[in-house]
Amino acid sequence: MLSEYTGMVIMLLFALGISVGMVVATSLLGPKKKFAEKMEPFECGEVQIVSPRQRFSVKFYLVAVLFILFDIEAVFLFPWAILYKKLGLFGLAEMMAFISILGIGLFYVWKRGGLEWE
Repeated sequence: MLSEYTGMVIMLLFALGISVGMVVATSLLGPKKKFAEKMEPFECGEVQIVSPRQRFSVKFYLVAVLFILFDIEAVFLFPWAILYKKLGLFGLAEMMAFISILGIGLFYVWKRGGLEWE
């Protein structure tokens, strides 16, 4: 019964061995240059230009939420496009209602200046 998992265990051990081997090889063979800027607690050893604790504008979050909203619209449009002929007129009416509601929302956000990046 456990023989069914033999291939999976061998593959897991192989992947684990390769990942551990790569970490050990880079620590042994990689360059070991240390300098003050590299040892600062910031990504890539680069000098900080601005504070990492700076605040983002609310517009940044609005654009992110709008992106997610219209990305979800694309997720709903794809299956509808695949089943377009099977759904018929009912599917067309439902999708037009869905697109109309999203279009009204987009028009509202556009007129309110939510897409302006200033």
